[in-house]
Amino acid sequence: MAWVAPAVWTEPEFPREPPRAPTSSRPDSITMANALRSMTGFGAATVAGKGVSVQVEVRSVNHRHLQAKLRMPPDLGHLESQVDALVRKQLSRGAIQLSARVTHASDELPACVHKDVAAAYLRSLKALASELKLKGDLELADLVRLPGVVSAPEKDLDLEGMSKLVLRATTLALRDLVQMREEEGAAMAKDLASHAAAIAKIHKSIQRSAPGLVRRHQADLKRRVSELLDGNETVSSRDLAREMALLGDKLDVSEELSRLEAHLQQLDRLLAKGGAVGRKLDFLAQEFNREANTIGSKCNDARTAHAVVELKTQIERLREQVQNVE
Repeated sequence: MAWVAPAVWTEPEFPREPPRAPTSSRPDSITMANALRSMTGFGAATVAGKGVSVQVEVRSVNHRHLQAKLRMPPDLGHLESQVDALVRKQLSRGAIQLSARVTHASDELPACVHKDVAAAYLRSLKALASELKLKGDLELADLVRLPGVVSAPEKDLDLEGMSKLVLRATTLALRDLVQMREEEGAAMAKDLASHAAAIAKIHKSIQRSAPGLVRRHQADLKRRVSELLDGNETVSSRDLAREMALLGDKLDVSEELSRLEAHLQQLDRLLAKGGAVGRKLDFLAQEFNREANTIGSKCNDARTAHAVVELKTQIERLREQVQNVE
């Protein structure tokens, strides 16, 4: 899966608050303890034994859960439970299709032609034609289609030996699949970290501008109240202070920003942990979107609204990529 860099977001010119010491504990870079895995991949392996060769191919695509579809040779159907266990030991999510094919050395030998059987058929058919006074010639193609004239070479079926080869080939094919999923996962991890950095940048921008936004709305409220009254009536300072406090609470997004930062830190930890974290990443993406929606509904300032749109765009890109993570 190709890595697509996120669009560059330009921070809008918000009125600046006095600089404050940074509170974020997000690391500058992420080192994964275990590789992040994609859910798409392909693996194959061939193992040869005495007079027999086994080829196993396994493919995987996105799926919410682990779903394995196995196709085994007719003589080895009893191995399905063991092969399924090998799949579930290596993988935790994805729709898996695994097929095993056995090729015997005798498959490449020429077919056996039983001349005595063919001669017996020919004598009987000629006698029948003479007795019934039938006309027509018997073609060779008709003769070889009769039962017993041609047969495939006999196979020496060592089921125990073939079973071991199938399980060995399955293990190697799954290892090949996991390697491919991890290679794609490494590119995805960089992509996710890039989206997280973009989200963190927008978060800090909104965090710096939010207190000033509340104060500007409170000042606008006070001015509009004065214009409406126009000296005809008076409003007690207590009532005005109460309304301004209510407005401040309505516009305050500090809790949403704090939760958003906590989600960013959790995202960093999951990316650093690696492994099968797709479901947790998907949940975090939903939480990111929830906080962004709440911030957008509280802040009707045009510049903040623009920042929220960019925030939701980055979250959506992150969410789309998360759908591919095991």
